[in-house]
Amino acid sequence: MSSSADLPSHVAVVMDGNGRWAQARGLPRVQGHRRGVDAAQSITTFCAKAGVPYLTLFAFSSENWRRPEDEVSFLKTLLINSLEKQFDELHQNNVRLDVIGDVRPFGPSLERQVEQARSRSANNTGLRLTIALNYGARWEITQTLKSIVEDCLQGVIDAEAITESLISERLTTSQLPDPDLFIRTGGEIRLSNFLLWQLAYTELFFTDVLWPDFDQDVFDEAIRAYRARRRRFGKTQEQVNRVPNR
Repeated sequence: MSSSADLPSHVAVVMDGNGRWAQARGLPRVQGHRRGVDAAQSITTFCAKAGVPYLTLFAFSSENWRRPEDEVSFLKTLLINSLEKQFDELHQNNVRLDVIGDVRPFGPSLERQVEQARSRSANNTGLRLTIALNYGARWEITQTLKSIVEDCLQGVIDAEAITESLISERLTTSQLPDPDLFIRTGGEIRLSNFLLWQLAYTELFFTDVLWPDFDQDVFDEAIRAYRARRRRFGKTQEQVNRVPNR
């Protein structure tokens, strides 16, 4: 790794392939999810050591409720247990933890854990780790627009004041910069309703590696791919050559 100057500030990850990893080994799908937790710990370490300030992991989508009931039940338990077991280590490593999405369907136990994790790590100054739980970008945008419309109806803001900046300020990720690098494992080439507003100018990296097999080599490959790209943000290449990347 070279200096942090050419690293992405914010990496967003769709952690795909847990079930297929397990099935390829003749194991129950839930064993793949267990190994996926280990991979999530690994990428958190990789980002912290490399100097990446922000990491967002898509842990459970709003569409995941459609999976078999026993798998969903296992995932809920795994999420609760993992947060409880891993928080102290994250906290000791100066990681600030947050969660986006509607966690209410997971029950009061997880809601309490999320609030405690936010509160206890609020003053940490290291990596900012955001976990997306029961999250969907369309849900997020819909909730944001409802909030803005309500303010318009109450006369708090005028319709002319609605701008891209205002919408961004109302999103659940308002405290985060837009992702610079999006990583998706598992071989699928799609965004899966993840951070659709925020990924407008994000560099995309797709790999066939299944999430439980994600390691330092794959992380380094993604970073190299990011560094090899010239981000233009709608400008011409000539303009970019004259003005440093923002």
